[in-house]
Amino acid sequence: MNPVEKAIWYVEGHFAEEITLDDIAGVAGLSRFYLSRVFGIFAGRSVSSHIRGRRLTEAARLLSNGAPDILSVALNAGYNSHEAFTRAFRDQFGLTPEQVRAQRHTENIPLVEAIKMDEAFITDLEEPRVENGKPMLIAGIGERYTCETSAAIPAQWQRFNPYFGQISGQVGNVAYGVCCNGDDANNFDYIAGAEVKDFSDIPDEFARIRIPAQTYLVFSHRKHISTIRSTIMTIWGKWLPESGHVLVDAPNFERYGPEFDPRTGNGGMEIWIPIQN
Repeated sequence: MNPVEKAIWYVEGHFAEEITLDDIAGVAGLSRFYLSRVFGIFAGRSVSSHIRGRRLTEAARLLSNGAPDILSVALNAGYNSHEAFTRAFRDQFGLTPEQVRAQRHTENIPLVEAIKMDEAFITDLEEPRVENGKPMLIAGIGERYTCETSAAIPAQWQRFNPYFGQISGQVGNVAYGVCCNGDDANNFDYIAGAEVKDFSDIPDEFARIRIPAQTYLVFSHRKHISTIRSTIMTIWGKWLPESGHVLVDAPNFERYGPEFDPRTGNGGMEIWIPIQN
């Protein structure tokens, strides 16, 4: 069992208890930074959001089976009052506890199920190369995302693509998708952009980031871009935690070279992850 599997096992075995990000990181031997990042990749939500969703899912199952005392269910789920439980339950599922108990099923609500890691990994991941990356200035369209809203990133690229090749001072014919400024809740900034010589003539509405010189592991993804999630999950959930490399809390990015065709999604791209030298 690798460190990421240990973290997910711990969450799934203890979500009914009071556990913290530090508790999970300590059991798994992972940093808070790495744990937040990888958990968001697998669960599609932050650690705290997943734990809340799992507790409410178990509560929904009890209610659908006719639990007579909603307050007892609320207390078991970690809520001190019927009102607080009802508010959280409605926010999670769109129905009240009373409605789920009355309908006697959970088929119409989005339950949060246990994470199954082994089904996500690919077996033909290429070994990465190590690159000493140069300093870069990246400018483009930036957005702040949560795990739940990151599905909008492809639409962000649609907004950026008309600018590509027309940006003042653009360097080369390579596009970059930069992830940066992440927090423990796995909120992060994503910039769809290009390298530029300087920021002096960049449109005011563009986001800007300075990427320092850094050592990277570079993973190639040669299949259609629609399959990128499986590659990312394999990198973060299996290859990295078993590799012994120490990650750096610095921007990581996708590199889309001239061979990538944004119209078809073919041509392949690279994933650059910063590590300690």
